[in-house]
Amino acid sequence: MPHATLEDTIRRLEALEIKTSFMEDLLDQLNLTIYQQQQLIDGLTRKVIELRKQTPEAGSGAARNLRDELPPHY
Repeated sequence: MPHATLEDTIRRLEALEIKTSFMEDLLDQLNLTIYQQQQLIDGLTRKVIELRKQTPEAGSGAARNLRDELPPHY
């Protein structure tokens, strides 16, 4: 009987090693995805900052011409 227990233990250990290997691969993929998403977020944040610098402030008090705000079909 001890021989069967040893085989069961080896089989269980191999199954755990396989699961661990798959989990490590999945973790690597998730880390890469998070890294890529953060790069995208950082790029979009820089774009928003650039666009805000180009857009005049709404409350700046600058004189506005209402004709500039008319839709193109007028």
